[in-house]
Amino acid sequence: MTDIDLKSSAFNDQSFIARRYALEGENVSPPLTWSGAPDDAAELVLLCEDPDAPSGTFTHWVVVGIDPHSDGVDPGERPPGGTELVNGFGRPGWGGPHPPPGDEAHHYVFRLYALSEPCVLPDAPSAEQVHRVVEERQIASGTLVGLYKR
Repeated sequence: MTDIDLKSSAFNDQSFIARRYALEGENVSPPLTWSGAPDDAAELVLLCEDPDAPSGTFTHWVVVGIDPHSDGVDPGERPPGGTELVNGFGRPGWGGPHPPPGDEAHHYVFRLYALSEPCVLPDAPSAEQVHRVVEERQIASGTLVGLYKR
């Protein structure tokens, strides 16, 4: 399986995400760029999850149907061709970091998957549901981890 190079101009891998992108800030999705998706990919799927959430892994962003020939998304925008599903806050689209005050920094794991065929997910999928569905179809993936603390 090939790797997708997933980056953000707003933060480096394993570094802190600015308050602007957090729920308590402007709550805009961060800019992302990617390269290395296979030419034969049918679609890209983006997932952002917080595995450190007290109630279990929390879903912050799920986007399906992203144009496999796209190369990124601007801040606060929907990825090209993508459909934003309902996040763990109960709203479609991006829901920024919002860990409990005083917790150690939480990890916000952005994953971009290239799939061999389109996937079907419920309107409000859990991170586990996304993993299960894309696991069968992924032909490449990339990961970027941001940190946030209140």
